[in-house]
Amino acid sequence: MTTPLVIPSVDDLHDAALAERLQRAIDDKTKPLGALGRLEALMLRLGLILGTEAPTLQAPQMLVCAGDHGLAARGVSAYPSDVTWQMVENFLAGGAAVSVLARQHGVQLSVADCGVARAIAAREAAPGAPRLLQCRVAAGTQDASQGPAMDAAQCAQALVHGMAIVRGMPGNALLLGEMGIGNTSVASLLLARLGGVPLSECVGAGTGLDAAGIARKQAVLQQALEANNQAHEPLDALAALGGFEVATLAGAVLQAAAERRVIVVDGFITCAAVLVASRLQPHVLQRCVFSHRSGERGHGAMLGVLRAEPLLDLGLRLGEGSGAALAWPLLESACRVLREMASFASAGVSQQSA
Repeated sequence: MTTPLVIPSVDDLHDAALAERLQRAIDDKTKPLGALGRLEALMLRLGLILGTEAPTLQAPQMLVCAGDHGLAARGVSAYPSDVTWQMVENFLAGGAAVSVLARQHGVQLSVADCGVARAIAAREAAPGAPRLLQCRVAAGTQDASQGPAMDAAQCAQALVHGMAIVRGMPGNALLLGEMGIGNTSVASLLLARLGGVPLSECVGAGTGLDAAGIARKQAVLQQALEANNQAHEPLDALAALGGFEVATLAGAVLQAAAERRVIVVDGFITCAAVLVASRLQPHVLQRCVFSHRSGERGHGAMLGVLRAEPLLDLGLRLGEGSGAALAWPLLESACRVLREMASFASAGVSQQSA
């Protein structure tokens, strides 16, 4: 028996009184006005998300969702689909970039098999080690260039899985990651369809395609848009063009937003999941911190559609949640400075002359 899809309500966080108190506390710290730059905006955002003038980040969770794509058989990636399951094994073994960064920063890493072509064997995980979550919908999606990648029931199942994963997680912060050969194609398609961005501005090199490969990828994606020309509503577009991992992440984002968790968004593909979620519940975006601007062509356009200003710009294009993990210490610093930095009055420091 399948669980029915119920999109959780995500309320407006607008609280003028709290925002005023937070801004006053930030301005009263022992520094020139605005001297901590964008860290001050981050302090304000985190205080508003968590509803307090003394925000504390607790038990951060990195969720990496993995799935395979029928589109990959059309040569839209420089790597074969086998890399998806191989990298999932690498995540779990602790050898991937996101594994190292999560371990460094004390973030619990969970890897969800949402629909990897080769099923990942269950295993016991030591406390604190990366853990595997089994939430397979099918062994990869269908080829979106020939018709819908998922049917409506499969899409709903993946969304429900994402919501259930977050409900079972501790803490008040969710970091997003993904793995799936071909999923920059999915993000490009969703950006074009839901964001209204010309496909030519959405398509990039992905895992490292050359100019001819990018041209081939764009042609295949144009076919996918034409084959699914009637899918314009958010859930219809997600089912027709998306992937199991993107749908699972969209469900996770909706649930995390409903629970007022801080959502740390990684790169292009996780932004596509946020785009879908925000089309269903616009106030999702109030809970998001965008970690970085990636080197993938479409990501800048995606950030523009989401009206997002990322924290970092390091030319990353790895995915996995690596950018979210790298940005995590900035969130911790923002909270700590807001809680612990002295005010002019408490430190006995003279303020700027009038």
